Amino acid sequence: MDTAWLLDLRALADTLNFSRAAELRNITQPAFGRRIKAFEDWSGSVLVDRSTHRIRITPAGEIMLDAANDILQRIERAVQDLSQERAATATLTFAATHALSFTFFPGWVQSLGSSVATVPIRLLSDNMNECERMMAEGRAQFLLCHFHPNSEIRLHDADFKYMELASDVLLPVAQKNDKGAPIYKLPGTPSDPVAHISFDEKSGMGRILAANLPHVGSELHLARVFTSHLAMVLKALALEGKGVAWIPSSLASSELEPEGKLAIAGDEKWMVPVKIVLIRSRSRMTELAEKFWTTVESASKRKPA
Repeated sequence: MDTAWLLDLRALADTLNFSRAAELRNITQPAFGRRIKAFEDWSGSVLVDRSTHRIRITPAGEIMLDAANDILQRIERAVQDLSQERAATATLTFAATHALSFTFFPGWVQSLGSSVATVPIRLLSDNMNECERMMAEGRAQFLLCHFHPNSEIRLHDADFKYMELASDVLLPVAQKNDKGAPIYKLPGTPSDPVAHISFDEKSGMGRILAANLPHVGSELHLARVFTSHLAMVLKALALEGKGVAWIPSSLASSELEPEGKLAIAGDEKWMVPVKIVLIRSRSRMTELAEKFWTTVESASKRKPA
């Protein structure tokens, strides 16, 4: 059976006129009539009642029309699904935490060279919990995030692996006074704790800090005044003088310059070194994604220690 017959029958049912239906199908009326007749011969039933001035679809034609509509809808859905699949396999999809989406991702991708520059990329920026969920559900091929061995990433080692891309440091920063010193200074005291602008539990950096600042309450005395999973928000509040915030050096660097408005609010004891990593599934990915991973591996090996 020619699937064009299904479209012919639907056009005829919509117009109840051979001439207009033929025009819709962009063929001559005689050719259209022959195709409807061929459809009837194939089905063994009269599909169109031509005995009156105004044609009508017969009961057999109605049955065939229902089937035709169902088949055409299935075919249309299949074509859309195939189109989406082709688009997905031709695109690299990244989940990335907010801070790295702004500060690291654009320059890093550009540094990989021309082989990546023309590849379609989709970047999904969210908190660490959502990024992990996207990876676990297969909605992203890669996850870009901060990592510290003391803080667990909630993706099974048996299913995922990672590559180190760069180093970073979570720095305690506060607004700078006229003399260039921070207006808040760690570690504080029990009677005068330091105002703390903190990451919440949904943040990967919040987990890292919770795992690596074990002296909170004994040596380190903080009073939480604001919580967010957005490093950009914490930085903005620190710039306004609301308290001390731990933010990545990559995000704070410009404001820590002599002309900047932030100062480091504690000694090295309160700084937390971290890695920037790229995570992927251990399962075989699309050819494009595998090629990208190989490119990143090669770039990492060329990078100076």
